[in-house]
Amino acid sequence: MTTVMLITATIMATDTAAATLLQLMWLASPALPVGGFSYSEGLESAVDAGLVTNEAQAAAWLSDQLHLGLARSDLAVAAQAVAAWQTHDTARIVALNDWLRTTRETSELRRQAEQMGRSLVDWLRNGTHPGDARIATLAALAPAPGWPVAFALAGALSGAAAGEVLLAYAFGWAENMVQAAMKAVPLGQAAAQRILARLAGEIPAAVAHARRLGDDERQAFTPMLAVLSARHETQYSRLFRS
Repeated sequence: MTTVMLITATIMATDTAAATLLQLMWLASPALPVGGFSYSEGLESAVDAGLVTNEAQAAAWLSDQLHLGLARSDLAVAAQAVAAWQTHDTARIVALNDWLRTTRETSELRRQAEQMGRSLVDWLRNGTHPGDARIATLAALAPAPGWPVAFALAGALSGAAAGEVLLAYAFGWAENMVQAAMKAVPLGQAAAQRILARLAGEIPAAVAHARRLGDDERQAFTPMLAVLSARHETQYSRLFRS
């Protein structure tokens, strides 16, 4: 390989890596038009119940949710779905989506996963891979594509590795939840940034744990969160949809 060829190959590889990184940043952004900002995932109900009233409690609550909920369920599904999308294994995708739907512990949490999944389908159809057959497979999932399964396809289409996709998923979740905490607790921007810094430091371990889980090791068992989410459905005053 000549020097010119080597330089050209290096530039192309760098450009590809940069493009992939930008796609993941886009997917993790609260500006992604899927409505993630409109959900608190039970946090608003925890505030109403007096369980989260300050920065320390909000940080602990979200840290627990990351490790006890997200890492054991949604992140694990997303990790396995990335691999399934890479080979367009439709049967595997259907099975993962069915597991996700049946383990949503309240109607609010189920509707959130389905609404965000449908919105991401629309975004993908208007994106850089509108003709990819996997988008049609995603859209056909019944009764709706779940958010982790849909996000996994968006990540796979970006060309990113599974670990990178999960980091983007988890950080996007963290940003939305910290924004919810700012409004619901409420918290100031400095406090929110401290919580986000803590979550960012804990996300790699959560992702690593999720990637180690097999089908018989995934779980969705957060009973307090489920009770609070169910209460939120009839809560007198609400800012968020969950």
